Order: sequence, then structure tokens, then C-alpha cells
Amino acid sequence: MTTTADTLRTHLHSVLDDPARAWLDRALTGAATPPADPAAAPAGSGPPAPRKPMPAWELRFAEAGRRCGPTHADDARVLLLLTARPDADTLRPLYDRGTAAERRAVLRALHELVPGTEAVPLVEDALRTNDTSLVAAALGPYAAEHLDAHTWRHAVLKCLFTGVPVDSVAGLGRRAAGDRELARMLHDYASERTAAGRTVPDDLHRVLDLTAPPAERGHLPAAAGGASSKES
Repeated sequence: MTTTADTLRTHLHSVLDDPARAWLDRALTGAATPPADPAAAPAGSGPPAPRKPMPAWELRFAEAGRRCGPTHADDARVLLLLTARPDADTLRPLYDRGTAAERRAVLRALHELVPGTEAVPLVEDALRTNDTSLVAAALGPYAAEHLDAHTWRHAVLKCLFTGVPVDSVAGLGRRAAGDRELARMLHDYASERTAAGRTVPDDLHRVLDLTAPPAERGHLPAAAGGASSKES
């Protein structure tokens, strides 16, 4: 079976130049090799065991932009994560100290690495930012599976008022289906924009339609403000 990691590796091999491809292969080999444990502390009152060094793959994770270029660095970082398979306790500091680009990669990889809700705080942190690339990355399959209804609804609204396409929201149709509270929030938001003389995003009508029962989709009355065009 082809995995996400296989697909990313095949893609990166097809687009990177020879030096970048060689660097990536070395980095992936290192990421796939478990680090050696530091020497155990001697019994008794001897010195403590040495601090565990940072795994080499984490250094490569930070280097990816310089080695692979900004166009391909996100994919290279995600592939490193999928190869190293860090747990949520490792991902948290990697996210906290990372650049926006490094944080995007962590968010994109969450659904492959963290089966439970331990990484939800990372998603919530990204959704509080004004960086639209982080907001989009945060709303991938992991958020679709693990965000609570209140946080998820507000994340959809944030997409609408920051201009993040709702196509970025994984599981949108499934989670929006029959969500009357989301429909109410969308109507309120559309009314507020209309009252302020502003247009209503086209994506709002798309999401509102998804909240209706399947038989009514495509036949709902428009939200306040009607169909819209982009603001000038």
C-alpha cells in the first residue's frame, strides 16, 4: 500500500536537484535510525547521566528550508516527521520553538503521528494566530477528528473572516452536516457584515448549504447579503 510518506518521497525525488535529493536521503536515513541512549549513570553517588542529545533529524528539520528551498521545505519536513515518528511530547517543543514554516509541517503531520487528543493544544494555538497559512494547516484531518464542536465552529468562522478558503477545512461536509448552531453563527455573521455595508464571502453560502439536510442542499435562501463578490 502506498503511504503518505511514500507519496511525499516520490514527489520530492522528482522535483529536487541532485544535492538536495542526496541531503534528503541522508536526513531520512538518520531519522529512521533510533538514537543511541546516553550512557547510564553509575550506581551510587556518581555523576548523573549525560543529557540526551537532540536527535539529528531535528537539526535536519530546521535545515530543510536552506537545503530544499522554500517551495519544497514543507513537504521535506513532513516527510522527516513521518519517518522519525515522534510522539506528542516531542512534537510540542518542536512546534513551540519552530518558525511558522516548521509549525506548519508539525500541524500537517499530526494526523499520522498522534492517535489521540494530546496534540489538540497545538491546533488551538495555531488557530489563535493571524497567520493564515497556520490556520489552514491546523484544520487538516487531525482537527476534523479531534477538535470539539465549539472550537471547530469558530475555526470555520475564522476562515471566513481571514480569507482562508474553506476547502482547507478537512471533513467540512461531514462535520457541518445538520449543524444548526453553525448555521445560526453563519447567519449572524452574514447579518453583521451586511449591516456594516460589507460583502458576504461566497464560502459562507457554501458552508451554510452544507448545514442543511441533504434534500435541501442547493435550495436554501441566501444568507443576509445575498451572493457576493470580493471586496475591492
